[in-house]
Amino acid sequence: MTTENSNDDPPVGPLAGIRIIDATSVVSGPAAMGMLADQGADVIKIESPKGDIMRHRGPDPDMTPGFVACNRGKKSVTLDLKKPEVAEILWRLLEGADVFAQNYRPGVIERLGFDADTVLKRNPGLVYLSISGVGNSGPYADKRVYDPVVQALSGIAEVQADADTGRPRMIRTIVADKTTAAFAAQAVTAALLSRVRTGKGQHVEISMLDTIVSYIWPEGMAPFTKVGAEDLEHRSSAHDMIFPTSDGYITLGAVSDPEWKALCEAVDRPELIDDPRFVTAGLRNTNRQERLETIEAALGEVCRDEILAKLQAADVPSAPVLSRWEMLDNDQVKANDLIHELDQPGMGRVRQARPAARFSETPQPALRPARMLGEDTEGVLSELGFSDAEIAAFRDSGAVG
Repeated sequence: MTTENSNDDPPVGPLAGIRIIDATSVVSGPAAMGMLADQGADVIKIESPKGDIMRHRGPDPDMTPGFVACNRGKKSVTLDLKKPEVAEILWRLLEGADVFAQNYRPGVIERLGFDADTVLKRNPGLVYLSISGVGNSGPYADKRVYDPVVQALSGIAEVQADADTGRPRMIRTIVADKTTAAFAAQAVTAALLSRVRTGKGQHVEISMLDTIVSYIWPEGMAPFTKVGAEDLEHRSSAHDMIFPTSDGYITLGAVSDPEWKALCEAVDRPELIDDPRFVTAGLRNTNRQERLETIEAALGEVCRDEILAKLQAADVPSAPVLSRWEMLDNDQVKANDLIHELDQPGMGRVRQARPAARFSETPQPALRPARMLGEDTEGVLSELGFSDAEIAAFRDSGAVG
């Protein structure tokens, strides 16, 4: 689908009328505020004159796919927060804002004079979001932290460990950053809802480490949940649930007895239905390695589309394992109207996934491009009441870009 919308269109969406000052960079914070921009919030992204580092990790100058995905629909203002004269600009922004988000390393925002206590005294209705790698105390608090560090500390790399060797493995996407973004966006909207009831803003703190430990808990920490009965010898041995067929890969799940029966019949192995190792869900779990090896051997003799047709006709959860290119043309993805195209300054024609949530009464705005670095600086400063002469002086001093 084609999407053509301007960042200057009238506000629509469930968060229309909410103004956010986004001083975050890289992924977790920008993606969180990007979700809120997708839902109609007026998000002003504050960048240094050099720009967010994510702008510079590709062949196009000042614009990359990762930056677009996290920052589409925001305005871009460049401020050198180290310049004393910039403080007045940021204060004017914050006094008219509903949300302020920052993910500086601990101590930096305090040195700049915009810590939560100071800001909330001047705007007590503000929701002040702080995102960190691991929190504000402890041995890693003052260290530089990226996604792999959090995966390593949280235990999720051990959950992904190779079933044969036990070697920990990273998830091959920045799961800590992106999951933290979702948690942070939810926390901000919860704080905004609280403000409706109480009239008060508050400081919301979230770390990537806290997020991922919570994220893995339901099943990833099951062996360590019951106090005094921890399975200290437990090693994750979960099969990756990807099975080769004669001409491609599929995934499937057969948990219930009817699903197991249907699976055995689909692969022409009806004798497995009454196999004493597999006659109950509990036994199938106990003997999972034998079960998986048996099914994998049977699936290797059939073609992908043929077995999927049988499995889906029998209501066994299953699907082909698609490449990313195949996903773009998948009938289910198309049915969901999931992939949109738009013109992105600095890159050309681009694809983006639409926001996952749909709202019946407050539809979200159509996807909008990311702004070029500092594209909105002059307009925003004028809106804040600065004169042309003052803006020119800011530019001459290097305070704004």
